[in-house]
Amino acid sequence: MNFNEFMESYANEVGGQFQEYDTNKSVVIYPLGGNRYQAVLGTLKKSDITNKPSIEFTSKVCEFNTGINLENLIRANATFCSARFVLVDDFIRVEAAILEESATEAVLKDIIEEVATVADAWEHKLTGQDVH
Repeated sequence: MNFNEFMESYANEVGGQFQEYDTNKSVVIYPLGGNRYQAVLGTLKKSDITNKPSIEFTSKVCEFNTGINLENLIRANATFCSARFVLVDDFIRVEAAILEESATEAVLKDIIEEVATVADAWEHKLTGQDVH
């Protein structure tokens, strides 16, 4: 599977937008209805644990501040299928990863949808805005 071709095709399928950064990185702007959209960055990389080829999807939620209850985010992680909260460069993000050998198009579509939906819901819950 050509990753960026998949990302572009999926963006078109869901009525979103696509932006390619390079051969290993691209973004789908995922439409969530009600004039809400969420950017999901997809990156081909090597797993930090196994060094196997993997695909990581990530979406910004908001900038971290001390008023955000991290325990709530950690507890919410248990309710997601693939997604999880992470803290990277002082931003709360929703992230999911899969080994490339296990990745079917159907699974990737489900992961992108979950990352976008969770990130948007928590962005709204934590900030009351639609920024990312």
